Amino acid sequence: MLLVIVVAVLALLAGLAANRFLRPRLITDDDDSGMGVKDMVGPLLTLTVLLLAFVLVTANSSYGKAEVASRGEARALDQLVETAEYAPAAQKSAIQADAVCYARAVREQEWPAMADGKGSPAPSVWSTDFRRVFRELEGKPAFGMLIAADNKRSDEREERLTQATASIPSTIFWFLLATLTVTVIALGICLPRRNNRGQILTLIVITALLTTALCIIRDVDRPFGGIINVSPKAITEAERQATRDLLAHQPASAIPCDDQGNRRAA
Repeated sequence: MLLVIVVAVLALLAGLAANRFLRPRLITDDDDSGMGVKDMVGPLLTLTVLLLAFVLVTANSSYGKAEVASRGEARALDQLVETAEYAPAAQKSAIQADAVCYARAVREQEWPAMADGKGSPAPSVWSTDFRRVFRELEGKPAFGMLIAADNKRSDEREERLTQATASIPSTIFWFLLATLTVTVIALGICLPRRNNRGQILTLIVITALLTTALCIIRDVDRPFGGIINVSPKAITEAERQATRDLLAHQPASAIPCDDQGNRRAA
């Protein structure tokens, strides 16, 4: 995002400098004439539509899928905890304790890693524990329901991790940044050199709007980092409910992990 702002400011300064030093060599008519404010609206609308198209179609789609996946994962985990109530006491406690630790690992370790488009191996420790306990329940009535809930959790986690990576290729982003730069410089050249206070102010506003739009694209395209992000609210709520269900019948010492989701020493 900082790079976009820096390039936009440099493009604005380059456009104003070109208007000052290059325009006299390119235009020989009355120097008070130039592109008026109304004439500058056309390129602004064209580029704005282009940028908004990327925001709404691509970046916003990725953000929406990431949010849906994170909520779906939390619901699947909650369903897993509730279904465990139908299992024998030992397996029920083990599944609910693993669910608490899985949620903690996702919230404290995997969520920050997703800001850089990466995952964390910490939650996989507890999903492996799920399957170990499930093997003890083969042939029991709750076995099929637990497998279905865990498969849903796994699918939603995979989708969440997929959406953590940028959906807009870097080539397209650099193309948009280059388009912004060329447009701002070209508009700066077309400004009149005198009596141009209104046009300069308009150019500054245009530059700010285009820069903001491009920053929004960059930010929304990374749904787990930046200002506009998907929070771990859903998985935190699933952790709270799993902890409540577990502690209703077990002491706090039954949770086999710390607050970060790391397994405690035996």
